[in-house]
Amino acid sequence: MTERPAQRTPNRQLAALIAEAGFSNAGLARRVDQLGLEHGLDLRYDKTSVTRWLRGQQPRGTTPALIAEVFTRRLGRRLTAQDLGLDACAPVYAGLEFAATPEEAVDIVSGLWRKDSGSHAELRKIAFTPAGLVVPSRDWLIGRADDRVGRAEPANRVPPQGRPAVPRQRGQAERGPGQKVTGGDISALRSVGELFRTLDNAYGGGHARQALVRYLEHETEPMLRGTYGEQTGRRLFAAAADLTRLAGWTSYDIAAHGLAQRYFVQALRLSQAAGDRAYGSYVLMTMSRQAVYLGHGREAVQLARVAQQGVGTSAPPVVQALLHSVEARAHGVLGEVRACTSALVRAERALEAARAGDEVPYWARFFDEAQLADEFGHAHRDLQQFRAAAQHAERSLQLRAPAFARSRLFCRVVLASARLGLGELDQACVLGAEAAGQAAEMRSVRAVEYVRDFERRLEPYKDAAPVRGYRDKVAAYG
Repeated sequence: MTERPAQRTPNRQLAALIAEAGFSNAGLARRVDQLGLEHGLDLRYDKTSVTRWLRGQQPRGTTPALIAEVFTRRLGRRLTAQDLGLDACAPVYAGLEFAATPEEAVDIVSGLWRKDSGSHAELRKIAFTPAGLVVPSRDWLIGRADDRVGRAEPANRVPPQGRPAVPRQRGQAERGPGQKVTGGDISALRSVGELFRTLDNAYGGGHARQALVRYLEHETEPMLRGTYGEQTGRRLFAAAADLTRLAGWTSYDIAAHGLAQRYFVQALRLSQAAGDRAYGSYVLMTMSRQAVYLGHGREAVQLARVAQQGVGTSAPPVVQALLHSVEARAHGVLGEVRACTSALVRAERALEAARAGDEVPYWARFFDEAQLADEFGHAHRDLQQFRAAAQHAERSLQLRAPAFARSRLFCRVVLASARLGLGELDQACVLGAEAAGQAAEMRSVRAVEYVRDFERRLEPYKDAAPVRGYRDKVAAYG
């Protein structure tokens, strides 16, 4: 006598969530497949697969975790496989998760570093997802610093292969997990950050991005898995957050936008472990800038406002100015003249209130009159207020130090676009050609895209002599 298969119980939890999310069965399957691609998985689910899940069949492998992440992104609240009536499985991290604990944060970000170090060509193809901004920014806003981040060495820890634990010796080349983190280690992380920041500003994000990622994998991860007290741990997480944000910034500059988004989300979580609310607001500002660049103005406004809410009115005037200018740029890309102008005025007043003796975080010290003029120039260009854009862009170029080569290039393109908008074709082409020459010397996709945007604006004048001269100059740059 043959045994009949056990009767499956319909999955009512999953059915209820599908209804709440407004998914069709085919739509859910498509989103699970898309999320799988972010992890390098070729899943090929369809509406029939979802029908089987609803009838009680358990999906295999890491799929329950992927399905849970799809619903988390859609509904804006953290959901697990069990919440969907599915079997628990090992977490599968896409890099957009806002970790529940510092330990999980280290697991997620170190996994991202390792993937990027080993297969960055694939990761660079990951798409940016506006929906992936909602949960992390909300969790950061309502969250607070972790109660404890310190990691004590277990008294009875047995090292690999049964060898006795050996403290790191002076001159030892490699750091291993479990070693004590010192103040010197953290100073080294800070110095490395300054070095890579300088390279990025001068030569573009592509110049040394991969070296930074390898440094994070081989030096920073072992520190995070080392031993340290609470105070040292907070400083360590703060330094790791800064380097991770910088890895995101350099990824953004080479147009690896999905990868950059993941780095920013993880930097935000590390800043929470550090207990550094102000730095978290800076990460959100960075995320807002990326959203502006990609044309997601509404999300950019929301990120800027979450940053303002999170840091409150206690931040130094320079930080307040930075916060308001980022919001202004978001309103500018949406064409919201009144809101943009209001935010620019707030930024200007905040910077005027700054005093020489103010304690300004290291990451905000770049924000000065030159940067404010740059923000004004960009915003007025986006609003097609070309005379004001030209005045502010010229002022920024007069004030901006040569070390900020990429920022100067961007501002030169803004000035060229403003001159074009004012009908000054000859001057616009001269400025545009200068910017194109600089872009050819950099490893920055953003620099190239700025130049291409200017060239699109030139299209109506393509037969004019100044434009032909521009094209000849650019062709000579290769």
